[in-house]
Amino acid sequence: MDSMLWPLKVAVAWVMVYIHKALVFLGMPDGPGVAWVLSIIGLTIVVRILIIPLVVRQIRASRGMQLMQPEFQALQAKYKGKKDPESQRRQQEEMMALYRKHGTNPLSSCLPILVQMPVFFALLRVLSSLPNVANGTYPGGDSIGPLTAKLAADVQASTFLGAHLSDSFLGSSDLQVKIVTVIMIIIMSATQWYTMAQLSMKNMPESVKNSDNPMMRSQRMMITVMPIVFAFSGVYFQIGVLVYWLTSNAWTLGQQYFTIRNMPAPGSDAEKKYRARINAKRARKGLPSLEEEERAAAAAKAEAEGRTGGQRVQPVRKNRQKKHGSQVAGEARGGESVDQTPDPDEVDEGGEASSAHGLTDEEIARRRYERRARARQQAAAKRKKQAKKRKQR
Repeated sequence: MDSMLWPLKVAVAWVMVYIHKALVFLGMPDGPGVAWVLSIIGLTIVVRILIIPLVVRQIRASRGMQLMQPEFQALQAKYKGKKDPESQRRQQEEMMALYRKHGTNPLSSCLPILVQMPVFFALLRVLSSLPNVANGTYPGGDSIGPLTAKLAADVQASTFLGAHLSDSFLGSSDLQVKIVTVIMIIIMSATQWYTMAQLSMKNMPESVKNSDNPMMRSQRMMITVMPIVFAFSGVYFQIGVLVYWLTSNAWTLGQQYFTIRNMPAPGSDAEKKYRARINAKRARKGLPSLEEEERAAAAAKAEAEGRTGGQRVQPVRKNRQKKHGSQVAGEARGGESVDQTPDPDEVDEGGEASSAHGLTDEEIARRRYERRARARQQAAAKRKKQAKKRKQR
């Protein structure tokens, strides 16, 4: 396991060591002490900041799962009792289409904790390896990345509430370690229960709060089971790991408070309180409430659809008169159209240039050139005259 986690162990050690150096630079005492406890807390904060994009995806996925519950229940009712392969296949296809429609995925809700678990176990292995690194018997070498034997001894000697960071409930006979571990496990389980209960009590739409809803049943089961799992597993973890876990729970608690207060799920109790706060602020400013604005917008939309019969009005294309090629060429030269058609006496009934008056092709071309030259001169004179008038103004 150590070989698989080695890159993460080095990363964890690197973050801890350099946070410790930063704290010492800011004036905290070097060697064993509270700076190493704060380095574990700093490691937790770094990890939680890095997984914020995953948390955003988790929130969106959770909202999507909540909003799709009525359709999900209707789909289950549609295929209830149908066990044949074809019905099962169609149910799976419709379920996947439902997930795509709401832009959600059940796995997205688990991403933050799945990403944290390797870091969690890497920290556990780093703390477990401290005695061997400190006395030079660590099989992986004389250090874990920047965590040398001296630094490992400092971490091992550091305490939190009188308990060494590398000690655990089952791995130590010290009563202080056992008391601190039990207190931390109780706080950790309580915060875990509270954060999960908040989601189901405050930030879940009324349409989902149904005992027959599978999502609600699984949520209630997790609220009951997860704190118990943490309570029993906590006795195996070192004090330093419990510090990480407790800090992560505190971060989750604050993050959840911010999310529920400012980005509540539609139809939830939290949304009602959010809208009440916003409406109170708008009333103090003399603005209409959110509901009034929404009704006005809906009425305006209905009126617009009534005028157009529900169809979008397509813009009418303006008819533009096509310019003759000779006119375009003339405008490009001077803004005046130049008549490039030959004189009537130069065009026969079929429209072809002729020599009916005894003119040769060369003479016809020369006359055409002279006409064009006169037209260009006239256009240039006109432009010059207009420019002179503008200067006089």
